[in-house]
Amino acid sequence: MSVRHALLALLVEGPKYGLQLREEFEARTGEVWPLNVGQVYTTLQRLERDGLVESDDTAQDGPQKTFLITADGEAELASWLRTPPDMAAPPRDELVMKVLVAMRVPGTNVHDVIQVHRRYLVELMQQWTRIKEAEAESDLSLALVVDAELFRLDAVIRWLDAADGRIKRAAPGQDDHDDQNDSTKAPMPRLRRGTRTSR
Repeated sequence: MSVRHALLALLVEGPKYGLQLREEFEARTGEVWPLNVGQVYTTLQRLERDGLVESDDTAQDGPQKTFLITADGEAELASWLRTPPDMAAPPRDELVMKVLVAMRVPGTNVHDVIQVHRRYLVELMQQWTRIKEAEAESDLSLALVVDAELFRLDAVIRWLDAADGRIKRAAPGQDDHDDQNDSTKAPMPRLRRGTRTSR
């Protein structure tokens, strides 16, 4: 997530001060990604240094110091919006690494490892679905974030299923025991609104 470009997008609407930018950032992203006010001011300082924003020279440094986007900032934002992220190489995904490592650890049942993580992800999907049913339909930003997360989790679950099948075919006779006593519970997604943390 590019905080720098998100702040530039907010400044396109007009001059704003740091606390206002933090509040609007969180509101526009469905309050799913809390933003530290210190990070906002650090980012604004870098944007100002790079000539992408300007501050109100008449105001002293502080919470009411306003910032506005420059022409270079608008060009930077337009370029970022139209530049695809670098997805040419697969990310260093911890779950993929765990499955690869589990295959090499003596005495480890890879099927069990996969199923523990699969159950965790299914729980997360159920929690996000409840959030979507409760609030997302009245909040477009939140609805888009929840949809993205549900699609992402679904893809990971499908990969786990495919990996499990491929590993079984590669090593027939592997113990298919599923540890029913596993107590791994998915934590609730970290959301700020209290209504979104109720079970």
